[in-house]
Amino acid sequence: MQTLHVELGDRRYPIFIGSQLNIADLLQPYVLGKQVMIVTNETVAPLYLDVYENALNKLDKKTAHCILRDGEKFKNIENLNLIFDALLSAGFNRDCTVLALGGGVIGDMAGFAAASFQRGVNFVQVPTTLLSQVDSSVGGKTGINHPLGKNMIGAFKQPSVVFADMSQLASLPPRELSAGLAEIIKYALLGDVEFLSWLEQNIHQLTAGDEKALAEAVYRSCAHKARIVANDEHEKGERALLNLGHTFGHAIESYLGYGTWLHGEAVAVGMVMAADLSHLMGWISSEDLARVKQIIQNANLPIACPTIPLNEFLAYMSHDKKVLDGKIRLILMKQLGQAVITDDFDVDAMKQAILNNQNKGQ
Repeated sequence: MQTLHVELGDRRYPIFIGSQLNIADLLQPYVLGKQVMIVTNETVAPLYLDVYENALNKLDKKTAHCILRDGEKFKNIENLNLIFDALLSAGFNRDCTVLALGGGVIGDMAGFAAASFQRGVNFVQVPTTLLSQVDSSVGGKTGINHPLGKNMIGAFKQPSVVFADMSQLASLPPRELSAGLAEIIKYALLGDVEFLSWLEQNIHQLTAGDEKALAEAVYRSCAHKARIVANDEHEKGERALLNLGHTFGHAIESYLGYGTWLHGEAVAVGMVMAADLSHLMGWISSEDLARVKQIIQNANLPIACPTIPLNEFLAYMSHDKKVLDGKIRLILMKQLGQAVITDDFDVDAMKQAILNNQNKGQ
């Protein structure tokens, strides 16, 4: 097992990364009070709910659970209220812990519930997908979607601990595993060209689900995110770099309907669009652009999206959280491994990058 820490002063918390983690022993210091609400979904519950309930019972905790429907399209206020219903029906108080057992949707919703219930209760993250292990479980962003924009309603709520167990990834369908690789590739493109080279050399082990390779990729990704979050918890500056590809990707998700494409699939195409725009602006070479496309393809991810009318694509981009004073801000690449946040880009080139990376006729 490897351990990282997100350094946030007296809110410092660990990320445990390993396989077959001893949950009962590791959980004990981080579960406050006697009451634990496990929030999970109908896919994860049959696999792992009993494991965590039994571990908590051994710690003499009173457990209850809330099982939500599985999918991005259920990340909304109606399903958030089901968590509050479960907490209130169980008679839980402000000394309880909310434990998120699932992927990014569950983590985001359970975290938002933990931030809101009785104005804030303890929160534990147990991400069971690769994407949530390297991205949404770390850093405290929580929330729900709105029909006009993804993740537009939420709160910052840091967990007290994160458990990333590689053995749980064996139950992931290949498509879900690849979706997580998109976020891993993101870290390499925005800040670590040596990591990009490592990914190119190990991508086939990663897509095959090799636990040793996955643990290394998760560790390196979480180390990047932990450092950035410690420097900029509330995304006033550097943390926005973590949204490489996301402004384009969120537009794709919103237009197609939440859950039609996985988040990582949309981000993969978004990163290609960002790389294409960076190339059109003369910042990266055609060889660099080809390299970005190749690593994404090798991760079994798309490099183009279905055709979306440009005016609708731009409308969804305008609802992005990074819009400031009416101006879209993008994360682009000055070079591979060196991303920047900018609103100083050629709008026509941005439109061309969007059009270049659509599957015409779909």
